[in-house]
Amino acid sequence: MADKASHLDSCVPISDRGLAYGHGVFETLEARDGQLPHWPRHWRRLTEGCRRLHLHMPMETELLPELLRASPPDGRHVVKLVYTAGDGERGYRIPSELTPRLLIDIRPWPIYPSSHTLKGVAVRLCHTRLPDDPALAGIKHLNRLHQVLARAEWDDDTIVEGLLADSNGNLVEGSMSNLFWIEGDRLLTPDLDRCGVAGIMRERILDWARANAVETSIETLEPERLHQADGALLCNSLIGIWPVRRIETQDMPPFPPLIGTLCRAVREGTC
Repeated sequence: MADKASHLDSCVPISDRGLAYGHGVFETLEARDGQLPHWPRHWRRLTEGCRRLHLHMPMETELLPELLRASPPDGRHVVKLVYTAGDGERGYRIPSELTPRLLIDIRPWPIYPSSHTLKGVAVRLCHTRLPDDPALAGIKHLNRLHQVLARAEWDDDTIVEGLLADSNGNLVEGSMSNLFWIEGDRLLTPDLDRCGVAGIMRERILDWARANAVETSIETLEPERLHQADGALLCNSLIGIWPVRRIETQDMPPFPPLIGTLCRAVREGTC
């Protein structure tokens, strides 16, 4: 790591600012046969998060080899990178000298029911609201309490995801996913300028759509507009794409062809 960053840590003391204040960022990456196929996208978001949280920037030439060494050489795994501000004294003031702490966690690639992709999933609208906070919008900072509270709202295993709205009641994202909806031939996704996480799969889908002449738009999404959409889908780097089959008690229309095309592109690695 850089001279202002500690080596890989296996434990976190109570003085760590990431533990005490959520002062840090994280990335959840796919490792495939010892490689990180979407690393450049994660690196861009990681560095933007560090910039906004006033963290010393890690050196890519040292961080990437550290992640590759930690990744199993065979198969598909989840690599979670946590980068905190490191130890600090009491109080919110950022110390003049920070020594960031790096933690890396490796897990097997999760196996989800194939029906989630083939038949779609049921979602609910959460009561928990995301606060407007442009300073933190888009980045993966360590404070995920709104997502924790949203996920605590239901125990029904038939409901796979909950959708969160902003303070104005406009839908932004799922508790663990980004959201797209379809109107005619247009692919739309909510604006994340004021809250929400700019997911890597969301970015990949937008890039794929633009490269394949699919009209895209980033707009405000009122709940009524989603109910009237021709289709909707959830996405993140681990689940890929899950079409939305039902929103609370309302069944969505049959999946438009665009959803099938997107699912195929993700499965074949062209997205």
